[in-house]
Amino acid sequence: MPATFTTGPDGLPYRDLNRNGVLDPFEDPRRSVTERVEDLLGRLSLPEKVGLMFHTVIEAGADGSVVEGAGAISKSGTSHVVGTKLLNHFNVHVLGDPRLAARWHNAVQAIAEATPHGIPVTISTDPRHAFAENAGASFAAGHFSQWPEMLGLAALRDAEAVRGFAEIVRQEYVAVGIRAALHPTLDLATEPRWARQAQTFGQDPELVTELGVAYLEGLQGSTLGPGSVACCAKHFPGGGSQRGGEDSHFPYGKEQVYPSGNQDAHLQPFPAAIAAGVSAVMPYYSRPVGLRLGGMDIEPVGFAYSTTVITRLLRDQLGFEGVVLSDWELINDNFVDGQVLPARAWGVEHLDPPARMELLLEAGCDQFGGEECIEVLTALVEQGRVSETRIDESARRLLAVKFRLGLFDDPYVDEEGAGEVVGREDFRAAGLRAQAASVTVLKDEGPEGSPLLPLRGSRRVYVEGVAPEVAARLGQVVDRPEDADLALVRLAAPFEPRGELFLEAWFHQGSLDFEPGLAIRLARIAQSCPLLVDVFLDRPAVLTPLVGVASTLVANYGTSDDALIDALTGRVSPRGRLPFDLPRSMQDVRDHPEDQPGFDDPLFRCGHRAATSA
Repeated sequence: MPATFTTGPDGLPYRDLNRNGVLDPFEDPRRSVTERVEDLLGRLSLPEKVGLMFHTVIEAGADGSVVEGAGAISKSGTSHVVGTKLLNHFNVHVLGDPRLAARWHNAVQAIAEATPHGIPVTISTDPRHAFAENAGASFAAGHFSQWPEMLGLAALRDAEAVRGFAEIVRQEYVAVGIRAALHPTLDLATEPRWARQAQTFGQDPELVTELGVAYLEGLQGSTLGPGSVACCAKHFPGGGSQRGGEDSHFPYGKEQVYPSGNQDAHLQPFPAAIAAGVSAVMPYYSRPVGLRLGGMDIEPVGFAYSTTVITRLLRDQLGFEGVVLSDWELINDNFVDGQVLPARAWGVEHLDPPARMELLLEAGCDQFGGEECIEVLTALVEQGRVSETRIDESARRLLAVKFRLGLFDDPYVDEEGAGEVVGREDFRAAGLRAQAASVTVLKDEGPEGSPLLPLRGSRRVYVEGVAPEVAARLGQVVDRPEDADLALVRLAAPFEPRGELFLEAWFHQGSLDFEPGLAIRLARIAQSCPLLVDVFLDRPAVLTPLVGVASTLVANYGTSDDALIDALTGRVSPRGRLPFDLPRSMQDVRDHPEDQPGFDDPLFRCGHRAATSA
């Protein structure tokens, strides 16, 4: 639905979306962003300004309609939250057919258009182009092109490949109206047990910085504009050094520690992201212990509550002028389907919700993630605890992003065009090639010590974890290892299932050891024929028991069966290199400082790739 323009009394074009025939100067695309923001800001009521400062979950109707009433996760119906509460930043979860997703987006914008000043909605998303499905962190690709997790892109060690990937992500996002990305994740994968590593670029701060900037360039472009997706770099000032590897979504993982003094390495990617023009920055939930950055001691409260972190370090020292978006639900407990997730008010649990919000604003946050408690912020202003000038400061930043993205000029998308862009054949083919290329050969010692890869010709193959119709590309699929010339077994890195708290079951946490019986069972398979083992590494599993039984051992970071066969047969050369060290044992993991990139004596070192005959 394209915008139309009417000539105003001054001869300039004004957007005319039939809002009572009103033609306002802030709608003039010839004015500077600063002028348009100031004009609109002076017209907004307090409720409209307050509505800008919340960024919560929204759900899409499967048929392209808006969802009215509470959804599976969202707390309010769309018409109420957009039209009455006046919120206009939303994180979307499940999206289906791209044409229907675009139709839903346009329906949401139509509701926003009817609000007093027609502030358009900004739709954001967590990563959704890979394999991991976690409502608290990322979504599987579905209709979008499918790529390896960010760890797989890190394994390629190719900034141009990352930039190209991000360009495709940008086109697919924009097609369905997604204009903000709650990524990239610039945390270092230094703590092997941590559940969030799949969305990082690995443990090396230099590589994370290089690939993070390339990612931003692909999504945002050289400057933020009408074709851009605004990015949010996270988790400032580096969220990978979780005590014991436990994630700070949960109370038992609230602390971040720095036993080897490597805090500056964790901060390193962020100045480069700021220099590249990142639109927003998200602090992590964690409460740091013994942290000193920029010559300052950091208070032991959640990063978003810290004036030292947000104002003195991020804004004053690093010069960041964009939006600071808090991570989700720092103010109120979250209740979903009878489960609860306590507010991540780590270090300030004793404060009530109004005091928590007040402290977040004092620290320098502009927007509250996962919240829609507009009444709390309104009351703080009415009580004189927060000035309207402070509200204006954040509203100004948030409006500027909407203007730069061109949302005020035309927020609608082409529904039919979305179906032609999302999941386009060449995009899917590029994703499949990246999946295969990112495969990392850790060991390749076939019969008589010669490399087994690439697999050539036809053979009898026994498989586990591979679709038989795909395995048939290697030859005849048999039911028993005794009848095979090759056994191919696909595994995933182990974890300890949990589920008492909301979201907990989706996070892979705890031990990295496989069950002790696995190696024994695989050794029996290997007695019958050469054994090729592939392991999905969303975390750096302890592979020591597998090295001795597998002729060939490879790792992937999100690879379909077809892409794996492409890599094993050499149709696409597997050129991935480990994006992190692999530990020899869980004892080594327990002894390892959480903030230190790599081990003194790893099983395989970051950057490792075994030679093959390809």
